[in-house]
Amino acid sequence: MAVKEKNSNYRMYLVAFTMFVMAILVMIKLNNIQWLEGDYYRKLAKERTVKNFVIPANKGNVYAADGSLLATSIPEYTIRFDALSPSKENFQENIKPLSDSLSVMFGKSTGYYQAALQKARSNQNRYYLVASKLSYTDYMRIKSFPLFNKGPYKGGIIVEQKTVREHPIGLIAQRTIGYERTESDGKGLEFAFKKYINGKNGHRMMQKIAKNQWKPINDNNELEPQDGYDIVSTIDVYVQDIAHHALLKQLEIYEADHGCVVVMETKTGEIKAISNLGRANNGSYYETQNYAVAESHEPGSTFKLFDLIALLDDKKVDTSKIYDTHDGVVEYYKKKVRDSHRGGYGKISLARGFELSSNTVLVQAVYDNYKDDPKQFVDRINSYGLNKPLGLQLIGEGKPYVPQPGDKKWYGTTLPWMAFGYNISLTPLQTLALYNAVANDGVMVKPYFVKEIKEWNKTIKKYDTEIINPKIASDETLEKVRAVLENVVKKGTASKLYSKDFSMAGKTGTAQANYRDKSKLHYISSFAGYFPAKNPKYSCIVIIHKPNVSAGYFGADVAGPVFKRIAQKIYTDSPPTNHIQDLEKQIVVTEKAYNTYYNKVDKATSLIPNVNGMDGMDAVALLENLGVRVTVRGIGKVSSQSVKPGEKIQKNQTITIELS
Repeated sequence: MAVKEKNSNYRMYLVAFTMFVMAILVMIKLNNIQWLEGDYYRKLAKERTVKNFVIPANKGNVYAADGSLLATSIPEYTIRFDALSPSKENFQENIKPLSDSLSVMFGKSTGYYQAALQKARSNQNRYYLVASKLSYTDYMRIKSFPLFNKGPYKGGIIVEQKTVREHPIGLIAQRTIGYERTESDGKGLEFAFKKYINGKNGHRMMQKIAKNQWKPINDNNELEPQDGYDIVSTIDVYVQDIAHHALLKQLEIYEADHGCVVVMETKTGEIKAISNLGRANNGSYYETQNYAVAESHEPGSTFKLFDLIALLDDKKVDTSKIYDTHDGVVEYYKKKVRDSHRGGYGKISLARGFELSSNTVLVQAVYDNYKDDPKQFVDRINSYGLNKPLGLQLIGEGKPYVPQPGDKKWYGTTLPWMAFGYNISLTPLQTLALYNAVANDGVMVKPYFVKEIKEWNKTIKKYDTEIINPKIASDETLEKVRAVLENVVKKGTASKLYSKDFSMAGKTGTAQANYRDKSKLHYISSFAGYFPAKNPKYSCIVIIHKPNVSAGYFGADVAGPVFKRIAQKIYTDSPPTNHIQDLEKQIVVTEKAYNTYYNKVDKATSLIPNVNGMDGMDAVALLENLGVRVTVRGIGKVSSQSVKPGEKIQKNQTITIELS
């Protein structure tokens, strides 16, 4: 008995000791939580019940030069249904009218929605998708439907809103307008000007009150969002549409890989249109890369314009200088330069060689005059800023390459090859800037895409024309160069483009790419110039890569028609702007008609006037002012009237006038 009692006491002591140890451990843990881990758990608890929510700022709009919207942010709504929120009575009473309303709005049957909503309630689905990608108008409409109009708690409606970027004019110029995916990834104007257009997000402390339900709480650190500024671009929607479709049509005809076209205002450098289209696997074309900005390549014969300017302005030769084309082949350091025309052109002038895009003529002219001092030739290129990026407003500008005398890559063939557009690399916009300078009386301006940053009607920042080179050549040189460029279209390689209805000037280009690997060789077709030829308003460049050679590859055939179509459309389809020359000038025909009408009104008393020979509208006005009802037959001038002139006017009298 004593042993049992002893064992029992032992167990009690053991249990008590165990409980005491556990109590000590609990106290130690509580102490640790209180003093060592307390901050962590308090922070964790707060994060689960109180959270700092970001309030996104509204992104600014992108506008065309005329105020048309190019990009804007709009709210997009998703509607879901918490099938357990409505009471049984509310659900049963409203499910049929709600299903009717959804059926009318979305086109599916009432039975479909009744079954879907019943199933959601049976499955205790608290997040059933009703509709997505709704506009604000559709959201307000669905919010008023039976049951949903009772709100989230009684009606079960869950509304999710997000902001999406829309381009009202569609895919046209979308690559230039651009986008921003992340802070370090994006394209076009939206990415380049993100510090202006994005605005600044705000934040607000909110407390969790239920599942996925938060309410704002007062907080001294609350910050309201600051909306982004608007961007006013230089793009002209009308010109952009013309350029886009002109390029698209030609790419499709020649099954080309990709191409670009840029239209620039001569005096200012404002880019009025820019289209960049690449071929997809299914054969369609869409804006993939901004080739006009980012792609740097050998320009080919369009670079011969620089040759001509340098030769004339450095007083090396005149346009009348005669060169022998040597049956279309000349050789330098055992490397041959060939004309595209087999057999060459015989003996022709420098001007004619340019008009026919003769490689042999231009290469001889450049090499003969600069071989002893190639630095003089290259320094002029550098003075135009063609050896470095233009410093455009867009990010991702391609890097040009201009070999410099004395460099490791300067060979004996470098200078002659540069003369016909090889061993040198330029972006399309650099080539365009050169042609635009010729059109702009020698003033070389930087192309630009954005002219203003605005907050409503307040200007935040304004961008003006930047001059790269105030005078690329003398007036005498420019006059001769412009005449030759005009002759290229009239009687040179671009003669197919000539039209007596509107004048153009420019230069064709047909360059080989990947010519060192014959298996990858392809052509780059181009045309650069300006229009009208006299007092130019626009300059333009068209470049098309990898045209199907079976259809054609020469610049005049592939790229030239795009240039012509743009010039033609702008000057034949655009609404004219009428300017009043002289408000005081009298128009004889109008004055005579007015005097005739005035004399008859002045003489009219209570007698029917003679309206024969008067315009129909004048006769009606005259008679009705005398209280006579008029019936008109025919159009034109009055040939007869049913009541003879001189008869007394009767009350409620009707007169019929015949017009012919």
